[in-house]
Amino acid sequence: MNCELEILKATRTVAAVGLSSHEWRPSYEIAEYLLKQGFRVIPVNPREKAVLSQQAYARLEHVPEPVDLVNIFRRPEHVPEIVESAIAIGAKAVWMQPGTEHPGAVRRAKEAGLMVVAGPCIYVEHRRLRTQLA
Repeated sequence: MNCELEILKATRTVAAVGLSSHEWRPSYEIAEYLLKQGFRVIPVNPREKAVLSQQAYARLEHVPEPVDLVNIFRRPEHVPEIVESAIAIGAKAVWMQPGTEHPGAVRRAKEAGLMVVAGPCIYVEHRRLRTQLA
């Protein structure tokens, strides 16, 4: 089984770091799609109170429930800190959206035992793998 499929099969709760309430942003469209597919999506963005009717949190460490997957929508220079937070909260996986990839953070996450996807879009991959997820 490929890593994308394994992560998507094991995920119920997604913390979307950098999720914006601006409907024109890719993070918004992707989060909306994931919600429609039955995932619990938790916005993590200190500039937001709520996104898509979901309460937002300033940091991963503030999320009051277990997180399966940390989906990252931040610039690469912010990714190492996010990966450290993902490790600290006991997330099972991190997904670096296109343009967010950070090789050092990929290594660190893997060394800590997290599953990692870096580069492919979760929206595109979910649609591609949909028949295998049923």
